[in-house]
Amino acid sequence: MLELPVVRLDPDLPLPAYATPGDAGLDLCARHDAVLAAGGGRALVPTGVSVAIPEGHAGFVQPRSGLALRHGVTCLNTPGLIDSGYRGELKVLLVNTDPDEAFTVRRGERIAQLVVQRVEHVALVEVADLDQLGASARGEGGFGHTGR
Repeated sequence: MLELPVVRLDPDLPLPAYATPGDAGLDLCARHDAVLAAGGGRALVPTGVSVAIPEGHAGFVQPRSGLALRHGVTCLNTPGLIDSGYRGELKVLLVNTDPDEAFTVRRGERIAQLVVQRVEHVALVEVADLDQLGASARGEGGFGHTGR
């Protein structure tokens, strides 16, 4: 198991935690209340923690499915990338997609999940043509090329 150093910036909030055994994401809580206006209102919500993600890993902030389903609230830049060198407070950019109802984020509410994964660094090797590496069945097809 990977150890993740964490600094609790708000002593009254719980540390990020897995809700159930086997979960991939640690729940992140809101440090402050925030109001997300209907129809695209957004807020950068601090979580009250900072972490030191080990080199060779990255953190990915993901939305909570319940907030998205019940309220239309999600993360605007999902997944939010946290590089291993970042040491500031984790913050979540939330957006309210509900066209009619504002949403109030309450202090201590679970607002997102943090997934920590191993990542590889690559060395770019310039070539004249990617097909010289072998043909691909997909080729340049993208953005729905296989159908709806």
